[in-house]
Amino acid sequence: MLGTISLGKTKMLSRVSNIIKRSSLRHLGPGLITGAADDDPSGIATYSQAGAQFGFNLLWTVVLTFPLMVGIQMISARIGRVTGYGLAAIMRRTLPRRLCYSIVGLLVLANTINIAADIAAMGEALQLLLGGGEHWHALLFGVVSLLLQVFLPYRRYVRVLKWLTISLFSYVAVVFTVHVPWNLVLSQTLMPDIKFNAAFITVVVAVLGTTISPYLFFWQASQEVEDMRLDPAAKPLLRATADEARSQLWRIKVDTFMGMGFSNAVAFFIILSTAVTLNSAGITSIQTSAQAAEALRPLAGELTFLLFGLGIIGTGLLAVPVLAGSAAYAVANTLAWRHGLDRKLIHAKRFYAIIALATLGGVALDFTPIDPIQALFWSAVINAVISVPIMVIIMLMASREHVMGAYVLSRRLRVLGWIATAIMLAAVVAMFYFWA
Repeated sequence: MLGTISLGKTKMLSRVSNIIKRSSLRHLGPGLITGAADDDPSGIATYSQAGAQFGFNLLWTVVLTFPLMVGIQMISARIGRVTGYGLAAIMRRTLPRRLCYSIVGLLVLANTINIAADIAAMGEALQLLLGGGEHWHALLFGVVSLLLQVFLPYRRYVRVLKWLTISLFSYVAVVFTVHVPWNLVLSQTLMPDIKFNAAFITVVVAVLGTTISPYLFFWQASQEVEDMRLDPAAKPLLRATADEARSQLWRIKVDTFMGMGFSNAVAFFIILSTAVTLNSAGITSIQTSAQAAEALRPLAGELTFLLFGLGIIGTGLLAVPVLAGSAAYAVANTLAWRHGLDRKLIHAKRFYAIIALATLGGVALDFTPIDPIQALFWSAVINAVISVPIMVIIMLMASREHVMGAYVLSRRLRVLGWIATAIMLAAVVAMFYFWA
């Protein structure tokens, strides 16, 4: 009897071990990195402003964006894995050339401005922590990011990006260095005091636009293609076996759920930490992530300030390559250039040239009289505007058999994707309404 029980336990442990080995936890990549990159320094500034200005009353926004973000990112990833092509390559085949070029051009412009804002925030954060000139810190971060993308082999580079996601835990840690009235947090998350005025709606739109951004769609789809190209046994799901397709679609689902869950949880904690410190102290105007870190120092202590500041640098190092890379993938796919972070510089010169132009262009903007906050504002506007047609295109492509074959969207994903698109459209309309 004991031998039978022991054998049963051994078999059970073996099964658990096999499940862990096969688990997508070991294969987390495109979804995790995409989600973490969403909490970039400019996003941190937006979430900090939401918490500082409206306290706990905007925590519900990141609860709302979680399923929407999961839906549209999962659909983007599926397109890449099923077809073996990035989003821009599919757009090139299905859209008028002028429209395709216009969308990609606006994406590159928005990403470059976003890179400028992120690098500026990283420079300011390092200045707060160590002193020195913020512009030269920004130049250092830009050059380091570019060199890593160009010269570090893709497999190792992805590991670096995965490790950088740990920096986001600093914002979770911040909450545990201050007193949080959890009952009030729960009640105002579930039953917020929504105000229908320009200031409140504008911040809601900013949170939506910061969280659901076009560059994330292009990046995750392209990384699915990149990962597939690195595996000699892998192939687009249109040509794969049914078992392989099921396995990959399940991996994409878990990877995306965890990545977007991570992203939205961090956003929740940033809003929460700034609400419980800055808003409670009457500090309601925060324009940059570095300003949020500096404001926290006298209110919550040196540890909180240090965690917040280091988080800005870590997330910036993660987000800048994603912003530059997604721009390069979009341009290269649109113009049918050879591309991929797995390729050496000599084999994809034009692809890496776009990465260099986007990264160094962002650095250069920080040395001009252009106000990085105004630039970030216009970047958010462009992202919000172009996200709607891109989401419509993604939904139409993913619902057509001649693109997706047997892997067209399920009814549940189709409904979720269209709801996300409708909400983004409503956000853009609201934004223009309150500007008028």
